[in-house]
Amino acid sequence: MTETLRETPLAELHRALGGRMVPFAGYAMPVQYPAGIMAEHLHCRARAALFDVSHMGQAELVGTEAAVALETLTPADVLGLKPNRQRYALLTNEDGGILDDFMVANLPTPEGGERLFLVVNAGNKDADFDRIAAHLPPGLRLLRREDRALLALQGPEAVAAISEHAPGVSALGFMGIVETTLFGVHAIISRSGYTGEDGVEISVPGERAEEVARALLKLDGVLPAGLGSRDSLRLEAGLCLHGNDIDATTSAAEAGLLWSVGKRRRMAWDFPGAARLRDELAQGPRRRRVGLRPEGRQPARAHSIIQTIDGTPVGEVTSGGFGPSANAPIAMGYVAPDYAADGTALEILVRGKALPCRVAAMPFIPHRYAR
Repeated sequence: MTETLRETPLAELHRALGGRMVPFAGYAMPVQYPAGIMAEHLHCRARAALFDVSHMGQAELVGTEAAVALETLTPADVLGLKPNRQRYALLTNEDGGILDDFMVANLPTPEGGERLFLVVNAGNKDADFDRIAAHLPPGLRLLRREDRALLALQGPEAVAAISEHAPGVSALGFMGIVETTLFGVHAIISRSGYTGEDGVEISVPGERAEEVARALLKLDGVLPAGLGSRDSLRLEAGLCLHGNDIDATTSAAEAGLLWSVGKRRRMAWDFPGAARLRDELAQGPRRRRVGLRPEGRQPARAHSIIQTIDGTPVGEVTSGGFGPSANAPIAMGYVAPDYAADGTALEILVRGKALPCRVAAMPFIPHRYAR
């Protein structure tokens, strides 16, 4: 049976630009444009690339003590999030696994009321929002914003390119967020992204998305980019992809994401999965996420076995490919703690052949966020 794919408000624009459409998280999405993944990747690192991420889930949690309610589902410090600031957070289950990772912003209403702006992963958005809604006390509302599109303009020239068209954006630091206009269209813009580069994510009304995207593409230095380069960029940046590098079996300690667990939350241990995380902090996790540098030019893909030099399996690759900016194959995966130190010599089984590699520090390419 053929799957009926949903489309974002920019689907026709993607086709007009020559985008090669593929299924992704239930949507038809562009994996690349005629320039190709390598060119799109390198252009993002050098100038500015425009990605359509409208398949992601957007919502607003509105009402008194919205942060208190959300903290019952995440170990993040939501109460400590200042107005017009955004934070990376995990949605955890009772076993300490990561149901999803998401962004939460403190974006007060124009009247000054409590409002949290949420962006979650496309493949999990229905389950995420159902879970959040089910745990809300009376008086709080979760408003799904399926009427809005989401664009990511990433690269060292991204903010300069839009600064005169989006009041207040150039003044934002990393993880700042502002409700403003872009080319006269209402926009929620955060200085954040998924590439390791400086840049912004832009939420606009769906019916105005193509108009905004076309205006962005007319700016000097801006070119369209698809899912392929988005993946290679985030891998070079050492960023996790839910469903690959983190999932409902993975803990924050295993994934190296303890920095997303608020210090205050570690005092109270009052979030789902706290018992497991507390134990792993004391005893150490049973596995650790690491970067890997295979020798030669052969990339290692997800699910490849990681083994010692004598052939003993010690882990598995979760993401891998060729890093255009690193100019080498790169990967990340999980290994037993005894093999997680940088420089450890290991092997990855690629098509039945043992490929030498070493554990490497991440990110593979330094982050260039605006601090």
